[in-house]
Amino acid sequence: MRKVAIYCRTSTNMQQNGLEAQKRALVNYCKSKSITNFIIYEDSGISGTKKDRPALNEMMNEVDKGNIQVVIVYSFSRFARSTKHLLEALDLFRGKKTEFISLSENIDTTTHVGALIFSILAALSEFERELIVDRVKTGILNARANGKQIGRPKTRNDELIISLRSKGYTYKQIRELLGVGHGSITAAIREADRISKKKK
Repeated sequence: MRKVAIYCRTSTNMQQNGLEAQKRALVNYCKSKSITNFIIYEDSGISGTKKDRPALNEMMNEVDKGNIQVVIVYSFSRFARSTKHLLEALDLFRGKKTEFISLSENIDTTTHVGALIFSILAALSEFERELIVDRVKTGILNARANGKQIGRPKTRNDELIISLRSKGYTYKQIRELLGVGHGSITAAIREADRISKKKK
């Protein structure tokens, strides 16, 4: 049976009462809906801007495996670190048929209105991806028009590779867009991971 995931977060350990208040509101919501098969994921003392949130990462992995039916959060700000992050998460939920509920924003994708809002947000995410593809293609066409050689670049664009990969592009799609090899993509991702770990 697929589970219901509850996620709550506070920025500092001093906000423990805030964490308990979030948890209480989320659990009470579940009880009001007769939801009993829920799992609580909580990150305490972790800034919303940090990418590495253990509980959130664990929950999203379960979503990716298809084990979560509904994700319930107290608010967008407690869940996502940015609008981009929110759209990417909603994209994953949509693909895995996972519903999303945010108490503060009164968003519930199990309802018709909530599903409509969900569709609009998902469309924005897709639009953002299409803009990136268009910009890359336009850049290639402009380069060709100016007589520049198009092919595998002498130096890879790590930032663009990481950006495309974080938005869900496959290795094949990145290769076709940027004209880089599989090894270059892997090297860029490994280098980004190394820098990220070094900063911690």
